[in-house]
Amino acid sequence: MKKIIALILILGFASSSCEPDDICDPTTPTTPRMLIQFYDISNPSVQKNVTNLKVIGEGMTEGVVLNPTGIDAAKYVTNGNNILLPLKTDADIVKYKFILNYGNKNPVLVNEDNLEFNYTRENIYVSRACGYKTVFNLAPNNPFALTDSTIPDGFWIQYVLVEKDNITNENDTIIKIFF
Repeated sequence: MKKIIALILILGFASSSCEPDDICDPTTPTTPRMLIQFYDISNPSVQKNVTNLKVIGEGMTEGVVLNPTGIDAAKYVTNGNNILLPLKTDADIVKYKFILNYGNKNPVLVNEDNLEFNYTRENIYVSRACGYKTVFNLAPNNPFALTDSTIPDGFWIQYVLVEKDNITNENDTIIKIFF
């Protein structure tokens, strides 16, 4: 009887030392990307699709292309009136090139504008399984800088509006670009 009780106690202690699996649920909100939407400058309440727009982050060689034509469209993003762009979690500035008419055989029609976003970061604890997420706040006085490419070709981006300055999820429009 003592052996049975000892065996039950040993099995009880052995099974109680198991730890639950720490797996972050895919639906748990993590570090959000910035939602940018494109609008028609002549009718500011109407979203406008952008064709052959390539967006490349500073220091990157690859980017995403909105509504590509004449190139391998299967490997690019194809929703032409908005884009989700990541912000750096280890810096307070991120720079992107917005290249309109990317892939056009006539280089005169290709137009590149640069947007630099300035922000602050805050790390928020999510859970033991998910760790931390970073939320961002665009700088109140100078949230962005719009510049032309190294070869001046005029701005295709005519107006940039900051709709919301805190980036806590991917559902809220942060920036509106009018062209």
